[in-house]
Amino acid sequence: MSSSIKTADVEQTTADHVLEELDQNGVTVLHGLLSSAQLASMQRAFEVQLTSLRWNNYDGYEKTEPYRHMIEDVLMLDQGFVDVAIHPLVTEVLTRYLGSKYELVEAKGWKSIPTKRDFHGWHGDAWYDQTGKNEIPREVKLAIYLTDVKSGAFNYIKGSHRQQHPRMVHEAELKPDSEIVELFGPAGTAFLFDTSGIHRQGVPMLEPRRAVFYNYHDPAVRLQREDVEYYRYHPLVLNAAFLGNLSKESQRILGFGNQTNFVPAFQDPRKPSKLHRAFSAAHDVNLKLDNFLGRVKARLVKNRS
Repeated sequence: MSSSIKTADVEQTTADHVLEELDQNGVTVLHGLLSSAQLASMQRAFEVQLTSLRWNNYDGYEKTEPYRHMIEDVLMLDQGFVDVAIHPLVTEVLTRYLGSKYELVEAKGWKSIPTKRDFHGWHGDAWYDQTGKNEIPREVKLAIYLTDVKSGAFNYIKGSHRQQHPRMVHEAELKPDSEIVELFGPAGTAFLFDTSGIHRQGVPMLEPRRAVFYNYHDPAVRLQREDVEYYRYHPLVLNAAFLGNLSKESQRILGFGNQTNFVPAFQDPRKPSKLHRAFSAAHDVNLKLDNFLGRVKARLVKNRS
């Protein structure tokens, strides 16, 4: 069963209403969080990152799976990405829902490729060490569509949050009367959701979808081993040009000075693939060839003079 939830206009609503929706349903939509100028600027910056695969001295997107292009560290790209992360309504709701110790711990985006495959599946976001733990630490994500979403929308099982430790969930486990919130919407649509709730990217996805996700939780909560090993929640990578006139609270939310999850001299345990090594070797040969041709050209010019 699919359903909709009430949308909240930022200029007309209060944090009380947004908090009520989040607490009751696990998800709440915010329309009008961004101005048209902010959205356009963010879209342009995001688009540039999608022009090429990130490699060597070429910046761009990362690709670790067939159906998504990932852009890490979106706070580096445009002022709008920073401003929305610490928007007063967002931070007020998060403070009341998560407590006063939460921080923004991750900010990344994706371009999702059209597909009929349910490659991500229903799940809650696993992030903390669940060993011997009964309580469910709170985590909230803020999502923003950068394109119109007419298919492959974000799906959320209404009221499924804080019921169990987050994990992958098989379709057969869903209750017959589950209400599925399908968040279609134009570019600029923003929503908050409790990540312990059961959610997925809807299928089929008939057109490319671009979206950004901000992750907020208490960085003092012990992380699951996988995220520690791969340094997922490293301190935010920020652009100094976008950090003027920040309040003390905004600095705290962005993790200024917090070294809790900083790993000195971190080395990724994953080894480069054979293809990566082959491209690296080919690039080295190309650089040496360019250097050789440059010296030959310089000698010919000198002989002509």
